[in-house]
Amino acid sequence: MTAPHILDPAGLLGEALSEASPDMMRHLLQTMINTLLSADADAVVGAEWGKPSSSRTAQRNGYRHRDLDT
Repeated sequence: MTAPHILDPAGLLGEALSEASPDMMRHLLQTMINTLLSADADAVVGAEWGKPSSSRTAQRNGYRHRDLDT
């Protein structure tokens, strides 16, 4: 019986990122930042976007695209 092939997740990620285009990293970072901002807004409002809640403290009126300027 042969041993199962063990993958190194950190090594695979590092290899994928080193071979990837800069746009991939930009897209991953933008997605992560938008997810964090949305989670923060959910916490402030007291409900997820588009979900009714009796404990809602404010409203989230839609979405508009914003580029990330650094």
